[in-house]
Amino acid sequence: MYSLEDLLHLMNRLRDPQYGCPWDIRQTYATIVPHTLEEAYEVADAIERGDFDHLQGELGDLLFQVVYYSQLAREENRFEFAGVVDSITRKLIRRHPHVFPTGDLYAPVDIPRLSEEQVKQRWEEIKAEERAEKASAPEQLSLLDDVPAALPALSRSAKLQKRAGQVGFDWPGPLPVLDKVREELDEVLEAMADNDPAAISDEVGDLLFSVVNLARHLKVDPETALRGANAKFERRFRFIEQALRDTHRPMEDCTLEELDALWGEAKRQEKNLPSCG
Repeated sequence: MYSLEDLLHLMNRLRDPQYGCPWDIRQTYATIVPHTLEEAYEVADAIERGDFDHLQGELGDLLFQVVYYSQLAREENRFEFAGVVDSITRKLIRRHPHVFPTGDLYAPVDIPRLSEEQVKQRWEEIKAEERAEKASAPEQLSLLDDVPAALPALSRSAKLQKRAGQVGFDWPGPLPVLDKVREELDEVLEAMADNDPAAISDEVGDLLFSVVNLARHLKVDPETALRGANAKFERRFRFIEQALRDTHRPMEDCTLEELDALWGEAKRQEKNLPSCG
């Protein structure tokens, strides 16, 4: 069985200026990023579908992305893969003092367990300390500093709101947020009435942001919820396509009422499938 060292050797060979792969040789940090995001989503997709037969392969694809960035950095004398492993291990030891109180990875496990709330509080304190260490100008330090800009917009909205909520900048519960959603929807309607494209875009953004806030207060991950809604739509749309194929009718020839009836039929059939929404 191949080892991690074999994978690192393979990566080095792929990037060999003389004998490597032309495609791999011309890649940069920036050109690899889209592949990294795609591989991360493929891992999530395999887990959501319960496709554990393919999860190992998807995790390998994701690991290869880390190896790739590490190879690029090694070529520039920035860091190597071993440094990546060292930095994440040190970080996790530091962030889990309730597991590693002495900072020794291999110290005996003979300490009392903390409650989940105590662990969460300490975790946030440590992350705040790390943000302060990273800040070039401490007086400009913000709770939002390390929320990645490249996150999917729904996930980033939820993280921004959660961070603000840590210092009390938050609604007390879901019902006031629901009122805010209605308010934002009304503002979308007003922008539509004014036929102002820029205002419509702005108000739709506010509406989405408030819906994410509602999801957060209801303990729903918005990214996961939307992925589920996407899968549901795809499943039902495919049902409509197949039903029309069976009757040899092009979708373009159907009225909206006919398509809606087929959509309703798809929903009725799903009621007998426990895994469907």
